[in-house]
Amino acid sequence: MGDWGFLSSLLDKVQSHSTVIGKIWMTVLFLFRIMVLGAGAESVWGDEQSDFVCNTQQPGCENVCYDWTFPISHIRFWVLQIIFVSTPTLVYLGHAMHVIHQENKMREKLASPGGPRRLKSPKYTDDKGKVTIKGNLLGSYLTQLVFKILIEAAFITGQYYLYGFIMVPMFPCSKKPCPFTVECYMSRPTEKTIFIIFMLAVACVSLVLNVAEVFYLLCSRCKARSGSRRGNSADNPVALSAPRWPTVDDALKQSKKHLDLEMETSQSLGGSLDGAKEEKRLLGDHLHS
Repeated sequence: MGDWGFLSSLLDKVQSHSTVIGKIWMTVLFLFRIMVLGAGAESVWGDEQSDFVCNTQQPGCENVCYDWTFPISHIRFWVLQIIFVSTPTLVYLGHAMHVIHQENKMREKLASPGGPRRLKSPKYTDDKGKVTIKGNLLGSYLTQLVFKILIEAAFITGQYYLYGFIMVPMFPCSKKPCPFTVECYMSRPTEKTIFIIFMLAVACVSLVLNVAEVFYLLCSRCKARSGSRRGNSADNPVALSAPRWPTVDDALKQSKKHLDLEMETSQSLGGSLDGAKEEKRLLGDHLHS
């Protein structure tokens, strides 16, 4: 387990920068993959090559048949699987630590007496250093999840094509320098089959957790966007009103206004003409007199 100490310490830092499902995935990785592989795999697979026996005395035949049957040891295959699956998470951890470092420097500048007033406030972290997964961090987190899903699926498929999921007790082999088709036998095949199925089940659980976390983040993001839109609409009620088309009542009211305006205009013009006629009549009477 000492060989896994450095990787475990790095992955432990991701706990505070992950979602709830990400924390569950990390627990599965620690307990059911790293610890089980370090504690039980060596005792189960320690005699993998030494007790691989073939029914021939031809020198080199057993080594060639073992290499043909197991191109890579199960233990080394699972170690590579854990390292490759953990690498995207470590890349995200580096990005998150970089963001935290930048925003801590930004917070120090804001707190200084002569600090710039127009500097933006920290976006991804609070005063306690807690990270909020959004923006660029959300994109980085989703990217590492997609890579973990692809790597996990690739290793599960590769294990199936390399070994299958059941350890058979006898392997026929006809590779040179074997003089004929010989039969080779693996020790404790049932125990190793149980171990293979267990590691496969844990890998499938890890894959399902990664897929569930992707959907969880996407759904949370959609809910946050819809909530922000509703908040903006409530703050600006004018934005809720759609373009209003004129109705029949509006047309009748507008026509009535035009008629009233025309009547007022005609009345004013009529009053002016009557006044002019009266002045002309009085002027004519004055001339005749």
